[in-house]
Amino acid sequence: MPSVLGMLEAREKKVREEVARLREEADRVQAALVAAEGALVKLVGARETVAEVLLGEQAGQGGELTRSAVAGSTVPHRGENAVAQVLAPEYQQILRVLAAPEAAGGMRVKQILAGLGWEATPTRVEGVRSRVKRLAARGWATEVAPNVFASAMTTAPAAAG
Repeated sequence: MPSVLGMLEAREKKVREEVARLREEADRVQAALVAAEGALVKLVGARETVAEVLLGEQAGQGGELTRSAVAGSTVPHRGENAVAQVLAPEYQQILRVLAAPEAAGGMRVKQILAGLGWEATPTRVEGVRSRVKRLAARGWATEVAPNVFASAMTTAPAAAG
């Protein structure tokens, strides 16, 4: 008849093996999640690039289309009377962080992530970097130094209205 300690040791060994197996599975799932998030960022960028190219072709035909969003475009060009409410929520959040007093002089992407309360994973860093560069390209933000961004709404003089 096995001893109680022997039975406990055998049970502990089984549980340790299960914990190790679950940790390996969690690592595999985490790696798959990071890869999927990276693919998502690339697909969003590709879709927006295609929308920009199509917008450029339409602008050559009609002229005025370069100043407004097209279907599928999440960041329209900032016009004279544009308000941030026309942007998708994640872009509005980034602009709020850039407009905060602690953002005076500009912020790096990891500082923006901290202001959003998001974890600075590589996927998130690249996702926010692409969004803030898109905001800068369309006049909503400015790149005051390489990879340092500020809100164009606070750095540029207000438009006469």
